[in-house]
Amino acid sequence: MNLKKLLTSAVLSLSLCHSALAAPVEIDKVIGIVNQGVILKSEVDTIVNRVKQQAEEQNQQLPKDETLRVQAIERLVNQTLMMQMAERMGLEISDSQLDQTLANMAKEQGGSIADLRRTIEAAGESFQAYREEIRKEITTQQVMRANVDRRVYVSQQEVDNLLKIMESQGQNAEEYDIGHILIDIPSNATPDEIAAAKTRADKVIELLNDNQEFKRIAISSSSGSKALEGGQLGWMGINEMPSLFAEAVKGKKQGTVIGPLRSGAGFHIIKVQDVRGRQVVETTETRSRHILIKPSIILSEEKARNMLAGFVKDLRAGKADFAALAKEYSEDPGSALKGGEYDWADPTSYVPAFRDTLLSLDKNEISEPFRSQFGWHIVQLLDKRVADKTELAKRNRAHGMLFNRKFKEESFNWQQEMREQAHVKIFPIDE
Repeated sequence: MNLKKLLTSAVLSLSLCHSALAAPVEIDKVIGIVNQGVILKSEVDTIVNRVKQQAEEQNQQLPKDETLRVQAIERLVNQTLMMQMAERMGLEISDSQLDQTLANMAKEQGGSIADLRRTIEAAGESFQAYREEIRKEITTQQVMRANVDRRVYVSQQEVDNLLKIMESQGQNAEEYDIGHILIDIPSNATPDEIAAAKTRADKVIELLNDNQEFKRIAISSSSGSKALEGGQLGWMGINEMPSLFAEAVKGKKQGTVIGPLRSGAGFHIIKVQDVRGRQVVETTETRSRHILIKPSIILSEEKARNMLAGFVKDLRAGKADFAALAKEYSEDPGSALKGGEYDWADPTSYVPAFRDTLLSLDKNEISEPFRSQFGWHIVQLLDKRVADKTELAKRNRAHGMLFNRKFKEESFNWQQEMREQAHVKIFPIDE
């Protein structure tokens, strides 16, 4: 190559380098800071795109993208705070536990994990990203449960009082499908801010009474935790609702719009979307026994599972005794001393993985090892019966209703406290 060509080549190379430096390509952008963590624009876009895709599939009209982004950012802030809490607690969801959850989700849809993967990828999403999203959901649920459970106390007197009310109401035979919109009020709101929030709430009610679509308005206006789901709280009995809602909803007909109801959080608007009767005459009860092995630093997930697989092989071959193995190895203190045995119980009182495995068994059948949030299990179905509701079951149901009501109230309070103590800064998104 002569000198002229060499110089020309060098100038061209420098020119290309200069062009590359002058026009960088933005890969992602930080649009929020949550304590020591960040929220990325790509995360917001993913949520917004998913909501828009679901709305398109359901032929549902949505508000402007700007409103969707605000709701998506709010969800990511709360999720980030809870994931940071999980890290401080040392809470991690293993791949085995995640796979078990995905398998249960796929089973509910009548398919396998492979079918679930094909569905996710057909929608243009990464299955690996979907897995991590589910891992985060499980983590945040467990963080919420761990921190809110201890704030909830239900006394025996409260259970007795509720049982009397249930009896007077004919076992409280109605359930309501509830839609909820929250117009929030700042912690130290001025009278003008409160009045402005009340005006917004009245406007929302006016739109709803004018037959505007509830889900769309909820996505646009609500500050509630279910805003991006269109404010859908689902089916609840009177005694499962927060007290403020229960008093207002009781006896209302389908389509009734209620509110605004004032609480410390702001103004609540409720729509009774449907009403149905509830009569439970019989229930399936099971008697079972199980062995629980908890993975640890010393005992890996694989070793815990293999240990139980060895037990299953020996038990099916008649070379081992279930009760003896449970007493020696099970890490469930409530049942180990009884040979791993659980007395008659409604299987819906167990965690989903345990419940679903137990109900899939025939009498005396022993399951393969499976994972729940507590560790690795094997379970044997000893017997199954259809029984009338006993007094104990009624008390358990009443206790559960009271607990769920208080849990909903306390979970909101806990999240609000966590948010107020956090350092959160959101930057504008340049389009």
